[in-house]
Amino acid sequence: MKSSIVKCPGCGLMLPNQSYAEPPRFHASGECMELYNELSLYTASRGHEQFIHQLALDAYGAQHSGGGTRPITTAFSLIGLYLVVEHGFTGRQVQLAHMELGRRKSDWPELTPPLSPAAMTVQDVLQAEAGPKRDAAIQDWVRSVWASWAHVRDWVKEAARPVVQA
Repeated sequence: MKSSIVKCPGCGLMLPNQSYAEPPRFHASGECMELYNELSLYTASRGHEQFIHQLALDAYGAQHSGGGTRPITTAFSLIGLYLVVEHGFTGRQVQLAHMELGRRKSDWPELTPPLSPAAMTVQDVLQAEAGPKRDAAIQDWVRSVWASWAHVRDWVKEAARPVVQA
């Protein structure tokens, strides 16, 4: 008998079981991934120079690390969050930083996810009214997820050094 509730292994969000498959790229329930897909439609449509889609991608990626998530996904997600929170980068600037770091050969370590998930989830962001309020909720989510990864901040700061000094 299938459970009526599914707990996302990444963020802990409890959602009605829709029997969605877990995504291979993120340590997430399929139900949580569906919420992220909904948010992605919104962020991609915003398409302006701030490029908030990158912020949502990095917040989700960092929050849903573990399991089969590739080390580069976690590393780039955390670097993106760091650049936004600590250096005021826009999503577009983060995207360019990711491209620069991707051109460099590197072995990305497997970073251990936080013991406690961030206070905010993709569901919290979607509950905000579309437009400036949802965009602000994405920024809050970025800060929330970044705060949950305090145990690897020194590594992230060092890994981001080439794009911060550029």
